[in-house]
Amino acid sequence: MENYSLFILMSILLIILPGPDTGLITQNTLAAGKQGGMKTVLGSAGGLMIHTLAVTLGLSSILVKSAFLFSIFKYVGAIYLIYLGIISLWSLRRKATDGDETSENVYKHKSHFFQGFLTNVLNPKVAVFFLTFLPQFVKPGTGAFWQFLAMGLTYTVLTVIWFFFYIHFINWIRAWMKKPSTQRVIQGMTGVALLGFGVKLALEKQP
Repeated sequence: MENYSLFILMSILLIILPGPDTGLITQNTLAAGKQGGMKTVLGSAGGLMIHTLAVTLGLSSILVKSAFLFSIFKYVGAIYLIYLGIISLWSLRRKATDGDETSENVYKHKSHFFQGFLTNVLNPKVAVFFLTFLPQFVKPGTGAFWQFLAMGLTYTVLTVIWFFFYIHFINWIRAWMKKPSTQRVIQGMTGVALLGFGVKLALEKQP
């Protein structure tokens, strides 16, 4: 593997850029606390490992080259993100009618791990990213399989570490912001962001 330190630096910069995972983790942390946020992160990490295995086995290249498969993953992923955004915005209405406590109890029964996992696995842009980003650091003349696997594991671990600190920060804000109106505004913003990510993914063209 070439320039491993550069790979780590570039990975960190890419991880901290806001995306669907960030919006979903923010929403679930605000709604269900650190536990909900960490379950979402672990789900996202599981999705990254699936993409890592797909790249190492050459399955991601099939997805990217097939317009049919790419479209299926793209639209299913987009619909799921839009669904999550709608659910987030709909929960605001429940808070207004049923009260914050009732809405929060409903959120606690949602599978945050499953949400994080599906958001990552159903996003073909992650597969495209792995196919274009990881090969730049593969050392020629050596086994690419283990290099791809090592880089995918590294990227996943860095993602978990970053969101671990991010979740604690968001949870601190959540504990500090006692006003329900402020929490509703932030949840509404994350819901709209998830809708936006879903629409953007639906309009994404095959590379």
